[in-house]
Amino acid sequence: MLNSPLLIARSLLFNLCYFFWSLLASLIFAPLFLISSRASLLSGKPWALGVLLLARIICGITYEIRGREHISKTPVIYASKHQSAWDTMIFLVLFKPCPAYVLKRELLRIPFWGWYLWRMKMVAIDRSGKASSMKQMVKDSKDVMASGRSVVIFPEGTRTRAGEAGEHHPGVVALYSFLKVPVVPVALNSGVVWARDAFIKKPGHIVLEFLPAIPAGLDKENFSRQLHEAIESNSMRLYTQAHNAHHSPA
Repeated sequence: MLNSPLLIARSLLFNLCYFFWSLLASLIFAPLFLISSRASLLSGKPWALGVLLLARIICGITYEIRGREHISKTPVIYASKHQSAWDTMIFLVLFKPCPAYVLKRELLRIPFWGWYLWRMKMVAIDRSGKASSMKQMVKDSKDVMASGRSVVIFPEGTRTRAGEAGEHHPGVVALYSFLKVPVVPVALNSGVVWARDAFIKKPGHIVLEFLPAIPAGLDKENFSRQLHEAIESNSMRLYTQAHNAHHSPA
């Protein structure tokens, strides 16, 4: 099934439609881009909804959100497992106002899309690991939260394969320590159908689950241990459920 002509054709069609929809959306929402950074935030949700709709119609990818009761009514940090480009869209749909993603600075250089990321005041970081970069990330995140927006960070720093547990980088600990707000762990299994850097998009059902918040005030070691355990164990559970469902007899 992975290399079937139909699956390849559907994946190719999706990628083409994704490109043209993103280009069209950047033109449609140009007035918002020009008005202000705050106005440009309104462009994120309709763009992401369009991509998710294309994924459902063309590739047969559906999704489910669990644990909505753990979504905070006030700005917090959401620390999410990262397996797919899908993960970078879904939070735009779920939160209002649009959250700020912690992302690598190089993404701001991408024509059109990167310009919107800059205008939407995402938290762009230099991944060299220098102390000044960490301080700037904390400062920018603090400013974002003061404006009423939550921060979304992927503690692994990059996408991992479904079923793999990645190492968490120190950025999330820095945010937790200095911003002194709860962190909501997020587990998911998006890599089962939309793997990292994969051309092929498989039909299937993605599950994203918000988990109970880790309260502010814990020491760094305790926080890191709780966060890693919450994200990785629950993501593995979701991966196992999806894998078993995919391979179960009809």
